Amino acid sequence: MIPSELLEKAQAHIDSGAFFTELATLVGYQTVSDAPEGRVALTAYLDDVLRPALTALGCDVTTYPNPDPAGGPFLLGTRVEQPELPTLLCYGHADVVGEAGPWSDGLAAWTLTADGERWYGRGSADNKGQHLINLTALRLLLAERGSLGFNLKFLFETGEEIGSPGLTEFAEAHKDLLSADVLIASDGPRLDAATPTLFLGARGSVRIALDVNLRPDAYHSGNWGGLLRNPATTLAAAITSLVDGHGRSQVPELLPPELPDTVRTALADVAVAASPGDPAPDPGWGDPRLTLAERLYGWNTLEVLALGAADVDRPVNAIPGRARAMLQLRYVAGTDVGSVAEAVTKHLAAQGFPMVEATVESSYRASRTPVDDPWVQWAKQTLDAVADRPVALLPNFGGGLPNHVFTDVLGLPTLWLPHSYPGCLQHAPDEHLLASVVREGLVLATALFHALGERGKEA
Repeated sequence: MIPSELLEKAQAHIDSGAFFTELATLVGYQTVSDAPEGRVALTAYLDDVLRPALTALGCDVTTYPNPDPAGGPFLLGTRVEQPELPTLLCYGHADVVGEAGPWSDGLAAWTLTADGERWYGRGSADNKGQHLINLTALRLLLAERGSLGFNLKFLFETGEEIGSPGLTEFAEAHKDLLSADVLIASDGPRLDAATPTLFLGARGSVRIALDVNLRPDAYHSGNWGGLLRNPATTLAAAITSLVDGHGRSQVPELLPPELPDTVRTALADVAVAASPGDPAPDPGWGDPRLTLAERLYGWNTLEVLALGAADVDRPVNAIPGRARAMLQLRYVAGTDVGSVAEAVTKHLAAQGFPMVEATVESSYRASRTPVDDPWVQWAKQTLDAVADRPVALLPNFGGGLPNHVFTDVLGLPTLWLPHSYPGCLQHAPDEHLLASVVREGLVLATALFHALGERGKEA
């Protein structure tokens, strides 16, 4: 049983304004990982904010260099209470994205501003507010009990927004240092603002470039139309052979082998796009054999991200010589993506488009913890007991995270308890955190950590 007074203290911490004040300090660090000045701010953030926070939890704290020069350092705090107790690995990222445009009047990226339930500021949702909730929950538990009841390792990276360079190599080189029984972390969004959520992994992504490069020059359409192959027409038809005009993939090699029954069951009651302001899913789009939730969280999609030939804003009467498109395969764990370019090339050739060149430009891996893992059932039951409505269990969320580092390299079950929501604008102007989600998130995180301490007593 989770003490009600502990959960009341979590609520009181938010209501007192202490959390907002602390988060305002965190947001003020301009920790943009793809900017030189951001690297300086990241170092200061680790030294001024995270190191003291971990030290206050009784952790020994060490900064480790990144084996990849493209990435920044890692910070690891370790607290060992008793070797026989369960060991928890937590994770967060200190970096944020740069500015994508001007913010609304009265708002500034590096100043936390409250407007009703919305707390605006860069990093408020991704990821400073989220890792502050978890640090605060651990702090409250330690103050209440005098101990955590488990061993703690808290890892922070500084390059998640640029693809987590070096994280896989760091984990492979320091498996003993990062060994644990379970990962509990917070990133990404809930199912929606009103639904507490637990997800177990992330979809992967493969970015595929399609190039039709037929000739160096453009030729007058009146003099050469009907004689010269048009690369734009060719590319449009080639794309339709890959994914039809209703969003349905036409290449079996780009689909997962199956939708597991455990995933189907977990998604049976999940409603997507249910928040005010969400766009309505388009009827007739996507695989009609699947529910909306299954399409988003249990299956693969092939999307066209960009498509172009010549200058669409200033067209001239000429057949272009070249056309290019960028596609993205969002895929779930279990999909073989080792030969995506070869599969696409073979399919296009069979459809009569050998002149279309396919190349993979970037990718990151999909991974997830099995829905029926005992740690998943424990976490779901714990959260259901304190939430005032059922907690949504997602096999993975729709976007990408370095979850594979924890499942595939470290061999851990992964439990993600997100403290944001899909409309938070995390990579755009006016990024914000919802106060209502913060209140509930701190209670849920505190309850989960408390339950882990009680589990340690039983071990």
